[in-house]
Amino acid sequence: MTENKICAKCHGTGWVLENAGKGHVAKRCGCFVARQAEVLLEQANIPKRYINCSLANYEGHNDSLKDALAIAKKFVKNFPAQEIGVLFIGPCGVGKTHLAVAIIQELIRKKSARCVFYDFRDLIREIQNSFSPDSVLTESDILAPIFQSEVVVLDELGAKRTTAWVEETIFYVINHRYNHKKTTIFTSNYPDTEEREDMRESFYKKGGESLVDRIGVRLRSRVYEMCKVVDMGGEDYRKMAKQAGYRF
Repeated sequence: MTENKICAKCHGTGWVLENAGKGHVAKRCGCFVARQAEVLLEQANIPKRYINCSLANYEGHNDSLKDALAIAKKFVKNFPAQEIGVLFIGPCGVGKTHLAVAIIQELIRKKSARCVFYDFRDLIREIQNSFSPDSVLTESDILAPIFQSEVVVLDELGAKRTTAWVEETIFYVINHRYNHKKTTIFTSNYPDTEEREDMRESFYKKGGESLVDRIGVRLRSRVYEMCKVVDMGGEDYRKMAKQAGYRF
């Protein structure tokens, strides 16, 4: 096991002294901030596929995607004064998850914010499994990071069809964050309206369903009260990359 090198600036204390007029003031050393960011990134539950996603390497091929990137950058800049979350809506492959992950990576590295990522379906599954007699985790154990984190990404909202239990459970989670003024970022493949003509036609033909069909009127209302809606349109980037010869 390789030993960590001792920082030449703070000599391992995590503090440095800086001149402040007639005296000195103690400030956190850059090495401490970097270590803290790595710990927060490990706790953020970001899938390996998206770990390298950043605002710098996001490619916006049209105006709606460029606008989405600009909104993501502004979100990071204004945090934590930014109390309103973001709902990225668009068809598959336009980079919704990329932007959501990039935002929390930036917040962790630059502002030491505690963030966590969850796939909508995985969260529901984990909560359901917690009720099993064999489960070592309780519902409270699973929900604690979501309740406590400054920013939560809930990816693929509506991907699991709503039942009374699912709707009540997710409303409980989201309403808790709403009441405590904690910022939430959502992504969804399901449209909110059927009037946009600049999105791919297939986006509006997911069995004729909209976001409200998938999550219910009450939850949809709460999400839209919490978030700025960002419409993203364009071709499936994964499909274009595959056709160009890239492998994932």
